[in-house]
Amino acid sequence: MIRFLRFSDAGFAENFREISERGESTPPGVLETVEEILNDVRKRGDAALFEYTERFDRLTLDAATLEVSADEIAQALAAVDSKTLATLQLAADRIAAFHAKQKEETWLSDDEPDIRLGQMVTPLDRVGIYVPGGKAAYPSSVLMNAIPAKVAGVEHVVACSAPNANGPNPAIIYAMNMCGADTILSLGGVQGIAAMAFGL
Repeated sequence: MIRFLRFSDAGFAENFREISERGESTPPGVLETVEEILNDVRKRGDAALFEYTERFDRLTLDAATLEVSADEIAQALAAVDSKTLATLQLAADRIAAFHAKQKEETWLSDDEPDIRLGQMVTPLDRVGIYVPGGKAAYPSSVLMNAIPAKVAGVEHVVACSAPNANGPNPAIIYAMNMCGADTILSLGGVQGIAAMAFGL
């Protein structure tokens, strides 16, 4: 149910503060749990990834099923309706055009003797993007992260998203492929982010 606040009500300031600050605190134990998972993945690698995926997502993964295959990408394309495909393509084209206009270029100036001024713009070699894909799917998150990276000149984009009970979300996998993600991982949660940070 929607909670209404009126400026004239007694306690408005306190009630408004509670609402505006509700996302700023972390529940007890969360940071410790995240740190434990990160350290475990760093230490034990893929074995830890598979255990956490089974524990949190109730899915069994192994080295052969961790990366989304070409067949799964083809299945995703076939599973997404044509209207959604057209909408994603339209959005992708607009996002790419916008970020192309934002792109900065390297420039150097030798206007004065023995003085060189300028700006070096160097894209990152590799970027990891995480896209929610369990209970809710947000292919727009793929577009808004992968496309700017590719426009900027990032050579290798790794994308990961949590699979649901039926496997990877087709719309998300399609969007990742459409945006040029070079590696697509069927991983979620802290362990997915850890995998991109520490490698597989």
